[in-house]
Amino acid sequence: MIAIAAAGTGGHVFPALAVARALVQRGLDPAEVVFLGGHRLEARAVPAAGFPFEAFQLAGLRRSLSPRNLAIPLMLHRSTRAMAEALERHRVRAVLAMGGYVSVPAARAARRLSLPLFLQEQNAVPGLAVRLTARRAQRVFLGLPGPAERLPRSLLTGNPLPPALDAFDRAGLAAAARRRYHLPEGATVLGVLGGSLGARVLNEAVAGIVGAWAGEPLAVVHLAGAEAEVFGPQAAAAALPWRCLPFEEQMQYFYAACDLVLCRGGAMTISELAATGTPAVVVPLDRVGQRHNAAVLEEAGGARLVPQAGAAGLPGVVGALLGDEAARAEMARRARTRARPGAAEEIAVRLLEAVGE
Repeated sequence: MIAIAAAGTGGHVFPALAVARALVQRGLDPAEVVFLGGHRLEARAVPAAGFPFEAFQLAGLRRSLSPRNLAIPLMLHRSTRAMAEALERHRVRAVLAMGGYVSVPAARAARRLSLPLFLQEQNAVPGLAVRLTARRAQRVFLGLPGPAERLPRSLLTGNPLPPALDAFDRAGLAAAARRRYHLPEGATVLGVLGGSLGARVLNEAVAGIVGAWAGEPLAVVHLAGAEAEVFGPQAAAAALPWRCLPFEEQMQYFYAACDLVLCRGGAMTISELAATGTPAVVVPLDRVGQRHNAAVLEEAGGARLVPQAGAAGLPGVVGALLGDEAARAEMARRARTRARPGAAEEIAVRLLEAVGE
């Protein structure tokens, strides 16, 4: 039995599920991979994927002064004890923590039971939880190169992706992707990816890009997250095809449809852009270290970075690339040089080695 601790956002939960599926492909029964988490996305996504799930009371440290931080030590003590009990009950033999606030009690519980601990850090700059627990880990699997490589016993594997992205076939998916979004033949397609909660600076930039466009036929596939209801009417009234959706569960179709993507610099997004060879204009959210993530593609020549303070210039930057097919093709080629396929499989193999499977 292997336990995977993942909670909070898709950036932690979806790569965890990719590893779990790789473990199943290597011979484990789904019932032998138990997830530890809280009451957010993981509480829905993990059971829906067919894996056992244990929920705990969790809380992340607030960076600003907050009275809520005073309750964290007691909650950490209780969640550590509850996780240790769950690990014993499931007869877990190794623990993989995917970063974020669930990693600290999971690491403490693993230590209490003398279980092998592994970590997976998606970002180029390690988060606080991974920094606090790395010294206890047998191995820290890294999704992106960068400052995280200074962690002890770190190994650059790439981020675990779903098979449809890990073995991406743009040519094979292109026609189905265009049909999926009702895109006209021959149009250049801009994809806009703001994350599950939306990214107001990106969502607002779309209108400026559409309004300024005076080139060849253009279409937009806009994943606006929680703000889809706000921007949907504007998209429906636009002079060109502008498909505004809250989310896309099968992201291979999104990337296959897009000639250029405008996005934030989340670690999983950067890994997906590399895996799919999709040129991008990235507007990093600096306070969570996304500039270091995005630099992986920028330094390879696969992406253009625009600081949030320069968002007013996005119509010009994006418009120039939409009108330059040769530049996009070269960016796509360079982005692919940063792809690291097979991460989920590599992590699964090392976990199985640790438990003697």
